[in-house]
Amino acid sequence: TQQLEQSPRFLSIQEGENFTAYCNSSSVFTSLQWYRQDPGEGPVLLVRVVTGGEVKKQKRLTFQFGDARKDSSLHITATQPGDTGLYLCAGAQCS
Repeated sequence: TQQLEQSPRFLSIQEGENFTAYCNSSSVFTSLQWYRQDPGEGPVLLVRVVTGGEVKKQKRLTFQFGDARKDSSLHITATQPGDTGLYLCAGAQCS
């Protein structure tokens, strides 16, 4: 199992601010997923990126997968109270 370093994990926001979370690894991933989890709930998949350099946008959220497929970022523009929660990244590798 490869380790992913992530910071920050929890978003506690001031409305209207921008927020960026980063996910980094020393290993190459074939795909990477971002999840959001509310207290007492299970994680909900936000996006899956599979191509190095890929950028996906969902309204105020932008996800980027690094060219080398070792890192990713999640950016939220103009945060809202409903954005508060735990954000998690997970990577997949082909054996």
